[in-house]
Amino acid sequence: MSKVQFETFESEDTEFSNTAAKLVNDAINDAIRQLEKTFAEEFGFTLADPASVKEQLEDRLNDIDRSTTPLLVNTNQPTQNIQNIQWMTIDQFGKEVAESMIDEFIRTTWKYEKSWLYCVDYLGEKEEKYDMRYNFRVRWSIPTRRKPIPRATASVYFTFSVSKIKPGSYPVDVFYVFETNQLVHRPGKSIFREKWLKDIIESKIQLYETMAF
Repeated sequence: MSKVQFETFESEDTEFSNTAAKLVNDAINDAIRQLEKTFAEEFGFTLADPASVKEQLEDRLNDIDRSTTPLLVNTNQPTQNIQNIQWMTIDQFGKEVAESMIDEFIRTTWKYEKSWLYCVDYLGEKEEKYDMRYNFRVRWSIPTRRKPIPRATASVYFTFSVSKIKPGSYPVDVFYVFETNQLVHRPGKSIFREKWLKDIIESKIQLYETMAF
């Protein structure tokens, strides 16, 4: 890989990471607005102080599903044949645990050729009013004997939303976005397609081939 290609790759990676985070943040914030509206209209109180309403929410949060936000992948598709894992609860959350669960989720629910390799990296965290959001990147590649350093990679960006207002026994909300894609996925709501990774890599290789060395 030339210096120009490397610099382009690093720049694109940062851009895609920021785009993925924004997509997930928009989806979560949209759901939160729906949540605030519902509690104001139906239950007569607001979420202005997360700590003060935590107990009041315990029996009511199951009625609000973040998967209803329009920015998410179509959640009306049948889910009985879509595999998932048992994600950690809010009390159980930790960055190392999250990385381990991403790995478990991919290994046990995604079908792909054995030639693929991936690594999970922690990207950072951001505190919001109602939750903490932790971002991770899963970078995929297909190294070969002739080219042990892959010409291009494909990334999937995971976000864990750890609520400040839900009881600690509730599961953490997990979202993920494929590089160059605008859809926000939820575990257990959509079926992974290996073609998505291949398309990302092929488009990058085509781009690099047009660049001057």
